[in-house]
Amino acid sequence: MCCSISSYADDIDYTSYDSIRIENILAKVKQERGDEHPMLYFGRMFLGTPYVGQTLEIGNKEHLIINTRQLDCTTFVETILALTTCHRYNQTTFKDFCRHLRRIRYRGGEIKDYTSRLHYFTWWGEDNERMGFVKNISHNGFPFTAQQTININYMSTHPTTYKQLKLYPEFIPVIAKYENWSNGQKYPYIPKSLFNRNEDELSDIKTGDIIAIITNKRGLDTSHIGVAVWQNGKLHMMHASSIYKKVVIDKNTFYSYSQRQTSQMGIRVYRVVL
Repeated sequence: MCCSISSYADDIDYTSYDSIRIENILAKVKQERGDEHPMLYFGRMFLGTPYVGQTLEIGNKEHLIINTRQLDCTTFVETILALTTCHRYNQTTFKDFCRHLRRIRYRGGEIKDYTSRLHYFTWWGEDNERMGFVKNISHNGFPFTAQQTININYMSTHPTTYKQLKLYPEFIPVIAKYENWSNGQKYPYIPKSLFNRNEDELSDIKTGDIIAIITNKRGLDTSHIGVAVWQNGKLHMMHASSIYKKVVIDKNTFYSYSQRQTSQMGIRVYRVVL
């Protein structure tokens, strides 16, 4: 059964299962988490959740959608980041969760229309750093030995692949404007050739960090995001996987995973503010 929270200016789509699940998770985190990083703790709550794309493309009007039953790589990270933020402030209600998720997902935390959503990771990272949720930890030095120059235009040049841009072509120049604002920015990143280094050598990456995979696909900045997990001195990724069709801590090392993905170039890393 779908519900809405009338106290919000924007409609919120969710099920009673979602709201009960979120509040149950927040109610027991203090007793159960121990020393585990909260992003890892909350991520484990969703292991096995089916991978499903485009769960935010519901209806014709942009609104906040909560779906903990089906996740893609972005909604998975957003969900556990919102839970981590609730925990940071000792908040335990579904209303708190919704408020943080809206601030994480939308530019400046405001839902105006489809163009308000942070569609590219570059937008997402910049806005979430500005909002105080994450911090970009990249720097000019090892292991950030490569540099990405942003050149995004995929959405504005492929509008027919996006439901809302087909419905509302007036959104296309708005998206293009935001793309152009980002283009030319430079971000240091860790090239995938270094992913086989040990934990001491890659000590800049911590368990619980958000890792965004740089792509060489034309018009895009990243192709996938997940959460860093160190296991036995090797880097792994917790993510909603289109390969496994569910949320997993990948049994393969991140190096092995990335070597099979020819379009992947490396990663940008963002640390969650706790």
